[in-house]
Amino acid sequence: VQLQASGGGLVQAGGSLRLSCAASGSIFSINAVAWYRQAPGKRREFVASITRRDSTNYASSVKGRFTISRDNAKNTVYLQMNSLKPDDTAVYYCAAVVGDIGPDYWGQGTLVTVSS
Repeated sequence: VQLQASGGGLVQAGGSLRLSCAASGSIFSINAVAWYRQAPGKRREFVASITRRDSTNYASSVKGRFTISRDNAKNTVYLQMNSLKPDDTAVYYCAAVVGDIGPDYWGQGTLVTVSS
């Protein structure tokens, strides 16, 4: 499984961005796709996930502001981020879960910078 993340950039506080995670390879084996983020000097943290049955889960810090979705025809998972805050500044990574305990595969990060 290969994952390609894109869509990061610089945005002002209150603005929006949409991240994309395109999957290729053995995508039939993917049970869920998740987004994580890592801010400077901090540990990587969970942001959101979506299962093959479209069950979603969000970190409390982003619930109500971020929406995860997927387009099966494009093998792509999206993270719509609204009402962005400076605390959302981080490198965002997408990850795929194949087994019962994941993530098993990681994409490269995409940098999101939110200015105040």
